[in-house]
Amino acid sequence: MNTHVWRGFASDNYAGVHPEILDAIVRANEGHQVAYGDDEGTQRLEKLFAHHFGDGAKVFPLFNGTGANVVSLQGMLSSWEAVICASSSHLNVDEGGAPEKVAGIKLWTIPTEDGKLTPELISQQAWGFGDVHRAQPAVVSITQVTELGTLYSVEEIKELSAYVHSHGMKLHMDGARIANAAASLGVNLRDFTTDAGVDVLSFGGTKNGGMGCEAVVVLNPDLGAGIPYVRKSSMQLASKMRFISAQLEALLEGNLWLQNAGHANEMAKRLEKAVAEIQGVTIVRKVQANSVFALLPLAVSERLQKKFRFYVWNQATGEVRWMCSWDTTEADVDSFVRAIAEEISVSE
Repeated sequence: MNTHVWRGFASDNYAGVHPEILDAIVRANEGHQVAYGDDEGTQRLEKLFAHHFGDGAKVFPLFNGTGANVVSLQGMLSSWEAVICASSSHLNVDEGGAPEKVAGIKLWTIPTEDGKLTPELISQQAWGFGDVHRAQPAVVSITQVTELGTLYSVEEIKELSAYVHSHGMKLHMDGARIANAAASLGVNLRDFTTDAGVDVLSFGGTKNGGMGCEAVVVLNPDLGAGIPYVRKSSMQLASKMRFISAQLEALLEGNLWLQNAGHANEMAKRLEKAVAEIQGVTIVRKVQANSVFALLPLAVSERLQKKFRFYVWNQATGEVRWMCSWDTTEADVDSFVRAIAEEISVSE
């Protein structure tokens, strides 16, 4: 048995599963339950999501974030329509081409400085309505927290939704780190989703202590009729759905979702504060959730990566990304900071 335990700052997907979620999975394993989402746990989950997102919210659990995004968008689009998104979005960069390959979705991408879209930026692609030669812009997809660690405020999302809806389009949110956003903003989940005009949400639980628990949440009651069929044809319908639902229920029935996300955010702030005092390290983006972006000499990053896993975000500039997780400890952060300082001193 490999007993080596190591800690890294590469991704919140590297973290283990929260013990309370493991316990919930074990409890869900008792006896037989009806398959494909007709189990008791999934029925309870529907009420729980309605509590957090409003009475009209409909939840569809599935396996992973890519699946949640593809199923969400496919359920919102006709075959001739397209999605507007930031060029840095996970949808465009890190889905392995799944939107295009699996769903045949055209992505109209927009470069951004901070990963966030604005009405002015969206207008660069929101045109050609009625032009048979152009894939019709029908959905705008935003990410909360963005891939660059930035946050949309409640008011910014309201402004976006008003603009999107005024052009006859719909608003989708990739919420892989939605709990981190809520914890940082200090608001309820529905404040910047349902109440801000988001139509469909990809809800993320895996990065917040789950084993594999994501969901499509339809917030606009006029949408979502095709989601059950799209989920099945996209190979995202779990036969033993109770084990996905049990994880989401464990996160949302109390404050575990907020506790986990808040802790990860706090550890990122601790890391930011400590490395800011190291000469030779430059923080390049404001830390708003659980990620820290910084500039390091590439030689320093290469030596550090032999001890701690993390990603070099931009090879040309030396920008790195450090992610904190629900289980990142103060000792993890302090040990990492010491290693950074040591490697920087070697390079001087």
